This record gives sequence, C-alpha cells and structure tokens, in this order.
Amino acid sequence: MRILLIEDDYMLGNSIRKGFYPYGFTVDWTQDGIAAEAALAAESYSAVLLDLGLPRKSGLEVLKKMRADGNSTPVIILSASDRVLNRIEGLDAGADDYLNKPFDLDELAARVRALLRRSGGRTNPQLVHGDIHFDPASNTVAYKGKQVGLSGRELMVLAALIEKPGAVLSRAQLVDKVYGWNDEVESNTIEVHIHALRKKLAPGVIRNIRGLGYMLSSSDGLCSN
Repeated sequence: MRILLIEDDYMLGNSIRKGFYPYGFTVDWTQDGIAAEAALAAESYSAVLLDLGLPRKSGLEVLKKMRADGNSTPVIILSASDRVLNRIEGLDAGADDYLNKPFDLDELAARVRALLRRSGGRTNPQLVHGDIHFDPASNTVAYKGKQVGLSGRELMVLAALIEKPGAVLSRAQLVDKVYGWNDEVESNTIEVHIHALRKKLAPGVIRNIRGLGYMLSSSDGLCSN
C-alpha cells in the first residue's frame, strides 16, 4: 500500500519512511503543506499521515482543502500537541484518527491497518480470497493452509489485487500502489512479480486480461491464463 507522509521533522519522517516498508507500506514523504497538496493532486494514496505544524501551509489547512476537494483518503494526524481542543479541531476538520507524538511505530502501523480495513468496509483483519489468506498484521500469506514465502514487493502486489478481487488493475496502477517516488522501476518489474506469485501460489491464481491488466481468478476455482 502507498502512503503519503506529511512531516517536517527529518528524523521522524525518515524513521517512518524506512520503518514502514517491512509492514508492507511504501511511503512518499513531503515536508511542507504546499508540497503535500501538490502530491495529493498528482497521486492516489491509500492513507495520509499528517503533521499539523508544517511550514508554508499548516496541516489543518491541508486537511480542510482535501475534504473540500472531495478527497476522502483516510487521514491520521500526528501531533506533538496533546491538547484536547487540537484533537477535536483535527477530527472535526475531517481526520479519521489522531496520534500524539512520540508514538510507537508498531501502533501507528496497526492504526493504519485498522483505518484501511474500515475504509474498505471490512471487519475481518485478514484478506481472504479462495485458498489465499493474507494477514496484513504479520505480512504473511498462506495458500491452502501452508505458509508461502513472498518478497516485500510480491506481498504488495498481492495485497493490491486481493483488496479488489473483481477488478482489473493495470500495470501502471500496480506500479503506483507498490512503488514510491525514489524507487527505480524496470519496464518489466510488475510482470516479474506476477510470474513469481504464480510460481509460488498457483499458475492460474492471477489472470492476465489482455490489453487491460491483471486480476485475481475467481475464488471458487483457479483458471490458468
């Protein structure tokens, strides 16, 4: 999943950007409100982590513009202020959650997963499609009851597909969900990940819809393509 982090503290921002990768998140990081708005206008994100005390434009202004523009991306405010009025103001402006600094990275990741689960209308913490069981909390996958070892990028591709099992995702959409600004992406990168997933799970687990992209096979039976 791809997340936008809006945080001007270098040490904290770098810690989140690097620390979130093992959880299955790719993080784009901006350090001021104007740059954040440019990123939100240009890219689609699964969630936003938003500091309030930003240079050039405050986090609260960024949040209000997001909601005014109809951007419903889930937002967690990260703030050094523990004042109740600040929490109320942030939540009333459209934030979905509020976490005071300093915080534990494991807790932040758990809050992001919970937020994504709620925004996707899911109650089950696991993503299940047929014989595939994907646990976002532990970032593990089981196929027909057996654990399958997948790389970080393979997990991200599978997560993107299993979240929308009936949808066809193009190569560009998968790249956007899996890779951030600073990642180098080869022209056949997604195809390599798809090939690996088919080899490790089952040949027909992912269908290639010619000219459109990829989708998971029906949950009641895997069909090769």
